[in-house]
Amino acid sequence: MWCRGIRGAITVPENTGEAILTASKELLRELLEANEVEIDDIACIWFTTTPDLNAAFPAAAARELGCVKTALICCHEMNVPGSLPKCLRILMLVNTEKRADEMIHVYLKEAKCLREELNSYHTDGDIE
Repeated sequence: MWCRGIRGAITVPENTGEAILTASKELLRELLEANEVEIDDIACIWFTTTPDLNAAFPAAAARELGCVKTALICCHEMNVPGSLPKCLRILMLVNTEKRADEMIHVYLKEAKCLREELNSYHTDGDIE
């Protein structure tokens, strides 16, 4: 078994606790489904937000989805001029038999532009 990283990002419409938690849950669900990951297989999850998102900890959404014993941490991204605003990113480390090139990275909403070469997952549930 290997520890593999799965990346994802989503933009959040506004800096409110509800919007941050809703976007976090949406992205987490898509990452878990696309990669067929069970909660017990998650080693840890790093959440980052751009500095303009600070109304809630995204990790609270993971706890609500059942990640109660999973190591979670929230941080802010670097404030790079011209970077995508109101963006929430996830790096999830999972224990899996899959190869690194089998991991499906998910970028939703305006965050699709961040890593188009990795984003083979479509929000309608189809995988290329």
